[in-house]
Amino acid sequence: MDINADFGERVAVHAARLPWEASPMPGVDRRMLDRLGDEVARATTIVRYAPGSSFSPHVHTGGEEFLVLDGVFQDEHGDFPAGSYIRNPPDSRHTPGSEPGCTILVKLWQFDLKDRTHVRIDTNKMAFVPDAARTGVEIMTLFNDGREDVRLEKWAANSTVAFEAMGGAEVFVLEGSFTEGGETFEPYSWLRLPEGARTSFNIGPDGVKVWIKTGHLAAHPPARPPGA
Repeated sequence: MDINADFGERVAVHAARLPWEASPMPGVDRRMLDRLGDEVARATTIVRYAPGSSFSPHVHTGGEEFLVLDGVFQDEHGDFPAGSYIRNPPDSRHTPGSEPGCTILVKLWQFDLKDRTHVRIDTNKMAFVPDAARTGVEIMTLFNDGREDVRLEKWAANSTVAFEAMGGAEVFVLEGSFTEGGETFEPYSWLRLPEGARTSFNIGPDGVKVWIKTGHLAAHPPARPPGA
């Protein structure tokens, strides 16, 4: 299964408008943003756990990165409320689920396979800092290893933010709205820009908070997981 598999093209998905699709596990549904492969896949997905649902124990051979959007995600490593950012590196193992229910933005098979760095951050306990190079922009860095940069950004209401996708970029709206390329992006909207793309965002009257990942699309096309 290939979804939005041309990484040299701009892609926009307004995921709040998509239907939920059932996963192989009862009570776990998803909205697919991009995908190379079937159940073993390089994938970017919004996943919803119904209260009391879980996945079987499994190993993330290609690594897993996710941001908790609502509810509380749980595994044997702890309880992770909305705003938690997690990186489970290649060959890590866990049993994910949620007693109260939750929704996460998750990326699979997108790690350097030599990476063994676990990251568990509660962004609710961190502060944004002004970006000295861009007026009206505040940043919270979540991860940077020289290969990719992951961060949250806040953009001031009614401003215009110039953006260059160095090494490619993904932008996921958490709060507020902006317009780009004639489209309005609201919560759960996702924009993927190819390497070197330049654009600007016109911010709505309530400002905007976004999750951003850059640098990871420099290799084109991206690797497909073995067996996918």
